[in-house]
Amino acid sequence: MDIKLLTVRSEIAAGTRGAGMGIDALIVASLDQKSTFFSDYSVQNIDDVNNILFKNNQYPNAKHIDGVHTMLERVSNATSNVLTKENTPFVLAGDHSTAAGTISGIKKSFPEKKLGVIWIDAHADFHSPFTTPSGNMHGMPLAIVTHIDNKEEAVNSPNQETLDYWDRIKSVGTSTPKLAAEDIVFIGVRDTETPENVIINKYGIKNYTVDEVRQLGAIETAHEALKKLEDCDMIYVSFDVDSMDPSISKGTGTPVEHGLTVEEALTINTTLVSSEKLVCWEMVEVNPTLDKHNTMANNAFHILTETVKSYKHNRTVKA
Repeated sequence: MDIKLLTVRSEIAAGTRGAGMGIDALIVASLDQKSTFFSDYSVQNIDDVNNILFKNNQYPNAKHIDGVHTMLERVSNATSNVLTKENTPFVLAGDHSTAAGTISGIKKSFPEKKLGVIWIDAHADFHSPFTTPSGNMHGMPLAIVTHIDNKEEAVNSPNQETLDYWDRIKSVGTSTPKLAAEDIVFIGVRDTETPENVIINKYGIKNYTVDEVRQLGAIETAHEALKKLEDCDMIYVSFDVDSMDPSISKGTGTPVEHGLTVEEALTINTTLVSSEKLVCWEMVEVNPTLDKHNTMANNAFHILTETVKSYKHNRTVKA
């Protein structure tokens, strides 16, 4: 299987501007490090609709959901096309909402296979228009793909047009849920709201806290996460750089204290992609406008290249 890089410069679902520039910051980091990474691999850029940010938002409980729907369709189709050609997508994206498109594309290609998701993030991203405190849709991708509206914990009353889009967005790729909540494992999640905690407790979703990662060790954490999903036929890993501690860099839109170190994040990701079940890996939310000296992008690029190297090494050895 060849690696195909999919780049998604969308930032319409974030609350802070600049995540759409994350891919170019990674390219700058590669040049600074005298790396040929972005010329070594086939790269496909997925067109964004960031111009929608200049328009007044019509959907306070799901900001720019019309544009997010467009982006999820595009990302889903691109991901599915890569997988259909028996290649492995490595996705570099702006805001985390597009992960719902990635997951939808995986399920579109393999509708009969059971998908497990490892979500490395400071946030659970399990809100819906009914529960969101901000309306920012980068906090909603897991609710989209599991079809969990969590109306029991509703704090908002979304308008009908929002709900119509919400139904359409949940049907991107396939009309049915892409995965069960029980088939999600969190690593590093530490900033959640009550509605999300209800879902985590209800479905028994395991979260390896940063303290647990330190207690177990990064390698063992990754092995345990994979073991929890051993009943799944395929694995998707989503790595949000805000899973790392803000002391490393402020270059992400929603930093949260007490995060992973660069080395812990690197070890977890390089270990996870050694799984034979891995079908896709994704990195999101690098925001150079919040950074100095492109620090986050440099760290993220290091993790990216080492993760790709680990993925390739594992498959070469087993071949």
